Amino acid sequence: MNNPIKSLSKKEICLWIVSILIIILSNVFSSRVDVLTIIAACVGITSLVFAAKGNAWAQILMIIFAILYSIISYRLHYYGEMITYLGMSLPMAIFSAITWFKNSSGDAVKIERLSYKKIIFVILLSIPVTVGFYFILKALNTPNLFFSTISITTSFLASTFTLLRTSLYAVGYALNDLVLIILWTLASIVDLVYLPVVLNFVIFFFNDLYGFFSWRKREGN
Repeated sequence: MNNPIKSLSKKEICLWIVSILIIILSNVFSSRVDVLTIIAACVGITSLVFAAKGNAWAQILMIIFAILYSIISYRLHYYGEMITYLGMSLPMAIFSAITWFKNSSGDAVKIERLSYKKIIFVILLSIPVTVGFYFILKALNTPNLFFSTISITTSFLASTFTLLRTSLYAVGYALNDLVLIILWTLASIVDLVYLPVVLNFVIFFFNDLYGFFSWRKREGN
């Protein structure tokens, strides 16, 4: 239950501050300031920075982010994202928080080295999950159905690998960031007010890449 900020290096604190500043400024100078979006993005970035260190508090923040992002998605009629985060990302974040706290040593969670069989099993498991959510999204007349469905796959992989405590969690989230960048870019074409959300996920993407290399470095030690 240590203070997670104390575990960050100077480089990571700089990354955290710069990311938050970019998010705040991009949202403040947009055509319409949405306080909830700014708060959600700052919570999300903080979660990613802590996750890169393997700190279990990252999952507590992810729970908060999932709730806030679901509200934002509902307000903007992205029901697919709302269902994904409430029905999958939120429960998985809760389970991950429990697992990470139970398997933490000092300030960092213990890394699980998955066999190729387990990795393949998770990937195969994502197929029926994706298909099931596809029909739900289709019934709700979800816009940009293809990318919304792909987002289900990447979210499932990211959440599952997070629960399993492997560096592949960051790969899943980075792929999900790319999908969300496309989704919100398509929304921005219709209304530029969504453009700051695109930039938010661009920042998320680079933080997830950092998380991946940070975990790979720990795996090599």
